[in-house]
Amino acid sequence: MLIHGIDPGTTESAIVTWDGVRVRYGVIMENEMLLSILRQSDYTNGIVAIESIASYGMAVGRETFETCEWCGRFREAAENRKAKIVKVYRREVKIHYCGTMKAKDANVRQALIDKLGVVGTKAKPGPLHGIASHLWSALAVADYALTQQAQKDAQSKG
Repeated sequence: MLIHGIDPGTTESAIVTWDGVRVRYGVIMENEMLLSILRQSDYTNGIVAIESIASYGMAVGRETFETCEWCGRFREAAENRKAKIVKVYRREVKIHYCGTMKAKDANVRQALIDKLGVVGTKAKPGPLHGIASHLWSALAVADYALTQQAQKDAQSKG
């Protein structure tokens, strides 16, 4: 099963396609381009996991609301192409990988490397080769969604 994890931003977003073993695809692109790709792709039996925004009682600015709008646009585009949508909150990811809400992005990155394998080099790429910057968040979203789906499948079997 392929999981497409998205870390949305105000103008650019990261998307990673993860098969549970290695990164198949990972890129940061303009939101309009990602929206266009989502509108054209076939996600039958696929999952699109989108990092969603949650309120923790702090004041937020214009950028947060713009990111929320993009989350909704990405969701609608993927749903229209038969994708199963999974909303993933950053809090869930931090607790899942690090056991605490206080974890930073670097802690989540290290937990992903510990779990999934090394990044590697160009000459000897590892399963996470090519992952950098916001792609780490997109990968965390994808892997978390895959883990949750596997747990649901196991529970439904018995």
